[in-house]
Amino acid sequence: MTIPYNSLRVRVRVAHIVDNYKALCRPGGETIPVIKADAYGHGLIPVARALSAAGAATFAVGTVEEAVALRASGIPGRIVSLLGPIDADQCQALWAYDIIPFVHHPDQLHLLAGVARHMDSSLGVALKCDTGMRRLGFTRKEAAEAARIITAAPGLHVAMLSSHLATADDPEDVDYVAAQIQEFTAIRDTLRKAGLTFQSNLANSAAILAHPEAHFDSCRAGIALYGGNPFHGTPLAHLGQGLKPAMDVATRIVSVHDLAPGQSISYGRTFTAPDSMRVAVVAAGYADAYSRSLSNTGFMLLGDTRAPICGRVCMQLTAVDVSEIPSAKPGDEILLLGGQGDEAITPDDLAEWWGTISYEPLCLLGLNPREYID
Repeated sequence: MTIPYNSLRVRVRVAHIVDNYKALCRPGGETIPVIKADAYGHGLIPVARALSAAGAATFAVGTVEEAVALRASGIPGRIVSLLGPIDADQCQALWAYDIIPFVHHPDQLHLLAGVARHMDSSLGVALKCDTGMRRLGFTRKEAAEAARIITAAPGLHVAMLSSHLATADDPEDVDYVAAQIQEFTAIRDTLRKAGLTFQSNLANSAAILAHPEAHFDSCRAGIALYGGNPFHGTPLAHLGQGLKPAMDVATRIVSVHDLAPGQSISYGRTFTAPDSMRVAVVAAGYADAYSRSLSNTGFMLLGDTRAPICGRVCMQLTAVDVSEIPSAKPGDEILLLGGQGDEAITPDDLAEWWGTISYEPLCLLGLNPREYID
């Protein structure tokens, strides 16, 4: 039995994700929705079903287990596991559920080759190359040998060539993007000259919007799919205009009371009332994945007015200034994320106050109870 310990409710508008997907599709190539990490907190299965109905034919998830859950839910088409297999059990699941794994190390190839010998069907593999991220992947020198191992193994074939851009969302570092594109192109051409046929993808959300030269055969849409603007706060922010945030996070006001001038509130006395003011104590805190780093910096949305956070965010309570909202009362719904109109709190707004990127609040807040609305 799961005991509900908080009042937060996450509301997801899947239709907004579908609209963003359609806006990110480009002529002449496939756009692959990245729905790893439970669709960035929006819900793996509901998001995949909506996107599949909208025409998405390939989905990228994180772990093999996530891919298995997606396939078991009845999603057709191709499913790619970005983290690939770690052990033999995961390798078995790839064949059982028709999953394309990313591979980034020779040990994974040898593990797959060993399992492939006992299988009746061929498994497509996505070759992950390191073109400059320096995280996971085969270098240009290693890629040809990796492809040779795959093609020499009965039951394996190269289905996809992929890499990841490190600075596509930084307008000041386009030279590094160009260098990665050049490196990726060289690897692709080498493998094609060896007679291999595969789909190539390099572009993430930022590159879909700003770097058409990185689109190749397909692109992988991540944060932009959920309404996050990869160029928020940069001169290229206009490229992400029109993307629709899909998540609202709501809770309720527990109490409303006055603060006299000089009175402080919350732990550490980090906020002192400069004048007479009215505060609302809200049922949300870091136990609900609402970051303590929002202390004295963030805002919530009550009606159509932003209410500044006063003092430290606590485990399950946070105080906000409602001096300009005289109607505020206990029981009122208040938004930590989302809303309508100019004062709506976007994922990029929340991330900026949080001191992070929009991915983090979406993934974390999405751990709370979710519901789906039109």
